[in-house]
Amino acid sequence: MTRKFTWFNATSLTLGFAFLYLPIIILVVYSFNESKLVTVWAGFSTKWYGELMQNTAMLDAAWVTLRVALMTATLATILGTMAAYVLVRSGRFRGRTLFSGMIYAPLVMPEVITGLSLLLMFIAMGIDRGLFTVVLAHTTFAMCYVAVVVSSRLVSFDRSLEEAALDLGCTPLDAFFSVTLPIIAPSVIAGWLLAFTLSLDDLVIASFTTGPGATTLPIKIYSAVRLGVSPEINALSTILIAIVATGVVTVSLIEKRRAISEAGAK
Repeated sequence: MTRKFTWFNATSLTLGFAFLYLPIIILVVYSFNESKLVTVWAGFSTKWYGELMQNTAMLDAAWVTLRVALMTATLATILGTMAAYVLVRSGRFRGRTLFSGMIYAPLVMPEVITGLSLLLMFIAMGIDRGLFTVVLAHTTFAMCYVAVVVSSRLVSFDRSLEEAALDLGCTPLDAFFSVTLPIIAPSVIAGWLLAFTLSLDDLVIASFTTGPGATTLPIKIYSAVRLGVSPEINALSTILIAIVATGVVTVSLIEKRRAISEAGAK
């Protein structure tokens, strides 16, 4: 039975998309505004993109954010995959409830509490705040998301493939890298991308754990916006939107081609 597309459905869909994407469209349009006043249109211009490229403070913050996100995603993926493997494959062991609780707790913990607790820990341990502490803080909560993503794949994994590899002479470590890891690779990659995005976007935890020379881009943008939104912020946001949109379209095209090739092979 087909459902009729009514005016109510069309109106609801239009209002929903407008609520989500109209502010983004306005931001992109005003990034090409000639005027320095972001609410007054004075003609088309790309000069703010040129000035953004000359803003060394923003570029330094972007470079710091990129380094933090890359290191965080890599560490979180390694630790999260190991944690997921232990949770799914180790069965019941002493302290399993505590271990799983510690894995899932940061998912529901308010970021303010997480950031404050990490700040107090770094102060108590005498660790100077900087790039290293931001990476540790982001890894703490990002690895939990990786563990959830990877464990969901390991639950449905066919263990007979590992058993066959072991019967053929592989050690457990060889079986993991030769059989298990290639099969769960899509979930591992998804976890890496999720950790990278969470680190790239974080403001609250980074503001507690950052130090001199480790100002991330969200902190820099927040500090700049408090003094008033400038066209350079609009230009920077537009660039980020373009990067994200390009990534989403690229992944969608790759998945579509893979689905078509698999369907052709069958």
